[in-house]
Amino acid sequence: MTTPRRLANVTLDNLDDLPNTCRRCVFWELDPVARQRAEEAGDPALEKEAWISAALLEWGSCGKICYVDRVPAGYILYAPPAYVPRSVAFPTSPVSADAALLMTAQVLPDFAAAGLGRMLVQGVAKDLVKRGIRALEAFGDAKWQQPACVVPADFLLSVGFKTVRPHHRYPRLRLELRNALTWKEDVEAALEKLLGSMTPEGAFRPV
Repeated sequence: MTTPRRLANVTLDNLDDLPNTCRRCVFWELDPVARQRAEEAGDPALEKEAWISAALLEWGSCGKICYVDRVPAGYILYAPPAYVPRSVAFPTSPVSADAALLMTAQVLPDFAAAGLGRMLVQGVAKDLVKRGIRALEAFGDAKWQQPACVVPADFLLSVGFKTVRPHHRYPRLRLELRNALTWKEDVEAALEKLLGSMTPEGAFRPV
């Protein structure tokens, strides 16, 4: 039996389903000075909530949480680069004018190697295409070793991103959103064909 999976938009109602390391992190949402000030004041979680609230009101959906059998298993956050002050600090900035920025993403260790990372990226692609956005870009970490705010470059490459500005540590990568959706459709068609070929000849097929 397949374990139920679903994607949900990040809202103020489910914000606490993010891991605490992300729930209280404002690495992307604030510039370095404002971030330090928030951390010293002890209220980064409030700053995170304020950022999510503003993004939802002004731009719309800015993140997704993946649930497996109702348990939060992974997440992804994204927004226009103008909403992400930290983005200008990277050596491979700026993000292209026609793209949204994938800020951060993580699949929790208990759910690794289950395809959830690709599922999250495809969910974002579907959302952004409906909103008329052509591409998703990200700053990858080419020397990633452990979960952090910047996504591993290898993960981005594995889900279809291509390097548009190389760098020894923080390359900028880009995913053409139409390509991401086409990949999903191709895989679904191949699975349907495979499952059809496995049905015994003459077996009952529901209409």
